Amino acid sequence: MKLNVNGHVLTAQAPGETTLLSFLRDFLHLTGTKYGCGEGACGACSVLIDGHETRACLVTAASVATQHIVTIEGLAPEGHLHPVQQAFLDVEAFQCGFCTPGMILASTALLAANKAPTSAQVHDFLQGHICRCGTYPRIVEAVLLASKAVHHA
Repeated sequence: MKLNVNGHVLTAQAPGETTLLSFLRDFLHLTGTKYGCGEGACGACSVLIDGHETRACLVTAASVATQHIVTIEGLAPEGHLHPVQQAFLDVEAFQCGFCTPGMILASTALLAANKAPTSAQVHDFLQGHICRCGTYPRIVEAVLLASKAVHHA
């Protein structure tokens, strides 16, 4: 099976029913995408597919073979951070970091659609993303900070 992941066409042998999450982690060894609940309820496995946030545990790899997939590993150019990544770092919007890749990718999708969201819009958009450490206020702060960088870019 071939997938366009992070701007590269990558190939691996995998059964047709393999989830995108499993394909990324187990076959391509891109482990930034996390397994959380396996039911699409926690957001830990979020990736961008053609720019839209998608829960990788809910789709098969084969079903997205013609689409462009971005994982946390491919969000920013080598040696640089994406504005959302930088903002998460600047405001320490994480503790254990387990939810961070999914939160960053979801926030990136939000800012692509809405360059200047309100705090309430960020909160609503990230509904369904679970942070085990409870850093939600800092996550919202990071997205708002990143929106300023994206808005001025």
